Amino acid sequence: MMPGEKAKDFKGTFRKLLSYMGRYKIALIAVMIFAAGSTVFNIIGPKVLAKATTELFEGMMAKFAGTGGINFQRIGQILLLLLGLYALSALLSFVQGLLMTEVSQKLCFRFRREISEKINRMPMAYFESRTVGEVLSRITNDVDTLGQSLGQSITTLITSVATIVGILIMMLSISPLMTLIALVILPVSGGLIGVVVKHSQKYFIDQQTYLGKINGQIEEVYSGQNIIKAFNREEAALAEFGETNEILYRSAWKSQFISGMMQPIMTFVGNLGYVAVAVSGSMLAIRGIIDVGEIQAFIQYVKNFTQPITQVAQVSNMFQSTAAAAERVFEFLEEPEEDAEVPDSLKDAPAPGRMQGAVSFHHVRFGYRPDKTIIHDFSCEVKPGQTVAIVGPTGAGKTTMVKLLMRFYDVDSGSIQVDGHDVRNFNRSELRENFGMVLQDTWLFHGTIMENIRYGRLDATDEEVIAAAKAAHVHRFIQTLPGGYQMELGEDASNVSQGQKQLLTIARAILADNPILILDEATSSVDTRTEIRIQKAMNNLMKGRTSFVIAHRLSTIRDADVILVMRDGDIVEQGSHDELMGKGGFYAELYNSQFEGQGAVETA
Repeated sequence: MMPGEKAKDFKGTFRKLLSYMGRYKIALIAVMIFAAGSTVFNIIGPKVLAKATTELFEGMMAKFAGTGGINFQRIGQILLLLLGLYALSALLSFVQGLLMTEVSQKLCFRFRREISEKINRMPMAYFESRTVGEVLSRITNDVDTLGQSLGQSITTLITSVATIVGILIMMLSISPLMTLIALVILPVSGGLIGVVVKHSQKYFIDQQTYLGKINGQIEEVYSGQNIIKAFNREEAALAEFGETNEILYRSAWKSQFISGMMQPIMTFVGNLGYVAVAVSGSMLAIRGIIDVGEIQAFIQYVKNFTQPITQVAQVSNMFQSTAAAAERVFEFLEEPEEDAEVPDSLKDAPAPGRMQGAVSFHHVRFGYRPDKTIIHDFSCEVKPGQTVAIVGPTGAGKTTMVKLLMRFYDVDSGSIQVDGHDVRNFNRSELRENFGMVLQDTWLFHGTIMENIRYGRLDATDEEVIAAAKAAHVHRFIQTLPGGYQMELGEDASNVSQGQKQLLTIARAILADNPILILDEATSSVDTRTEIRIQKAMNNLMKGRTSFVIAHRLSTIRDADVILVMRDGDIVEQGSHDELMGKGGFYAELYNSQFEGQGAVETA
């Protein structure tokens, strides 16, 4: 038996879990009653069977003595009663299993729904500080572990405790002396099992550690197969895998072998117990203190007594796993939410409606951490319909400004206003209804191309989707695909190129028809020829809309109304392309260095 993963706050987590299960308390009470009833009827069985054995033994003895015979009618009545008891026990067990399964799955359903709803209310900072796998684990592994272990552990705990108490009572009712002899055997088996567990635990830990390592290696090699082949590193990858696999084999072999010794030890100790019970029971039967059938019943009780004790130990392990999984789920559900930060006075603020697109940054100051400021003092006025390009070296704060504008984060000081209203006075979801966004990292879901483009506006007709695709210069490409607009995109849209993914996301933004556009390196993954076509489409798209364009290719933003040049979180220059080139400042330096680099490459 492997040690369970432990929760940091076992009691606190279980209190929360019990409060969650409060709405199912009637079903849980029924589970307890049915489980206890099933166990009780099952425990009574050997005592009833003992009467049949005694009746048969006395009948045989009477037949040998010539004073009577076997009363088969009486034995038949006893067996029918026994059959009824076991049938009733099975029925109650079936009902409690059905109820417990329903409760555990309803609880899983509720957790998954609440986690899914919670994800949509979480601030962007949460996802940027954690891996995708960590978040996914909460809604898959942890909830599944919670549902399975909770359903099994509660039922097992009830039946095990009821079995231990019931068997102890039945054994005492037969013979206190034999019960004492049987109980003396338990510490012996417990001590031997403790020695086995102590030696096997370290190997179990090694097994889990290297199982995780080998899974990581397999995933890494599988996802990076093209790189491994390109650098002829197959032998190195195989050697590394073989080394880890060898350690896993040794630790798994030792852990399984040592833990496998528990059953033979339990059997050996149990057989010693049977011998002791048989000897003492025979002596008591000869003296007429107990019946022969009661010896048979007592042996059955002794045989069944160790199993629930082992199950209780397993249940304690399962409860640890349940608490650890529940703790991670509750930690996620208790994370601060975006809308929770909105003051009560602003929660009923009117919807912004369709904005005009006037944007003002007033002395904005911001840092992802309090001790590290990214934006020091940012001020800018953007008129409706203007195209604003934001340029600068990596880490200058370009993307950060966009995140602040869309309220993925809130400013530390200063303000950002849209149409004269502070963005913090708007509900986040209603504010974002006015923004269209195309990022450098494309995101397409598993579905048809038509569905992926329609994601920008769910009520759009097929004709509107096709018109958006034409505006993004992706229509002709889609027509060449098998199935056209109805072609299914695979996982991560791996059946289309990166540039084609970018075109589809641009078509989605065109279809959304938002008054404010944000283009963060939107053409970074397409070739030069396609980039020119997209740029023309973008120029038509941005007419009458306020547009923020982040670009490293400075040739793509020459026609922007205003170019903001950022360095170290501050605007160091602003103006049109010609004005900035005429100044010969930082922008001119960036622009010239970019084209000098291209010229050097061409010369080489």
